[in-house]
Amino acid sequence: MIEPTLHKQKRVAVILLNWNTPQHTIACIHSLNSYCDARNFDIIVADNGSTDGSLSILSAAFPSVIYIDNQTNLGFAEGNNQALTYSLEHGYTYSMLLNTDTLVEMDVVAGLLAHLETHQEVAGVQPAIYWMYDKTKIWNGDSYVNGVLGYTYNKKTKTFPQPFTKVQWLTGCCCLLRNSVLEKTGGFNARFFLYYEDVELSYRLRAAGHELHYLPSVSMFHEAGASGKAAKDKEGALSPIIHYYVSRNKIWFFRKYGKPLFYPLMFLFNAPYFLGLLAYFMIRGRKKKAGYLFKGLKDGFFTPKALIWPL
Repeated sequence: MIEPTLHKQKRVAVILLNWNTPQHTIACIHSLNSYCDARNFDIIVADNGSTDGSLSILSAAFPSVIYIDNQTNLGFAEGNNQALTYSLEHGYTYSMLLNTDTLVEMDVVAGLLAHLETHQEVAGVQPAIYWMYDKTKIWNGDSYVNGVLGYTYNKKTKTFPQPFTKVQWLTGCCCLLRNSVLEKTGGFNARFFLYYEDVELSYRLRAAGHELHYLPSVSMFHEAGASGKAAKDKEGALSPIIHYYVSRNKIWFFRKYGKPLFYPLMFLFNAPYFLGLLAYFMIRGRKKKAGYLFKGLKDGFFTPKALIWPL
């Protein structure tokens, strides 16, 4: 772990998880420093075992940032947990999760911070997140779960009659969380590794009696999927293993939080999509993606719950 010698405590720990994306992280930090009031936050960069010299590059560019060397790729869930643990142990009041492939053009930290400080019943809040390539289109907004058919979605609402709305889950791309609640609920479930870990944590935050809010007056921009992109080949530009985690974790989530009464409807609704995707991969000769998707479905259904949520 690398800490600056003169480190003054702030209320918010802004957490960036880097994995072989130093240029995205540099751009993200520059935007934070340009638009956000530095008196409110410290930046913590957790590096997930990058192999491109990320830590050296970043620490040379930003010596005042706090760095955590995870030494290996712990996944989005546990990689962020390492920084969340640091935030809790060092007395920060709030933790702000922020993807490295994002940019801000307003004081996002102050906007979300003001909301949590005036709404004590709220465990977490997120801004409207717009696409980087088209800043008029929302990538993620007010998010919900269809517990009958078994899927997550967001309405991408830009304005409300009221300045905020209660939502069912917050995206890990950007959200500000109350540390006093995280001390009780814990952070992400590390076994999810990547994808749906934010939905699962959101359900635990709400189960603890707290609200989650979406604040569309605060906004930012997201490239989306920078760390999941691979060199384009016959398998396509998206890393094949993404399909493993998305399919497995979706099933895990609904096995835990879905109602068994609706399982048949969930299966009938989702089976055509997964079977169609599997057939598409086979027709296109994308055997790795087909293999990961099949394994994700198998592990999703048959991994014992005790291994996913140990007591």
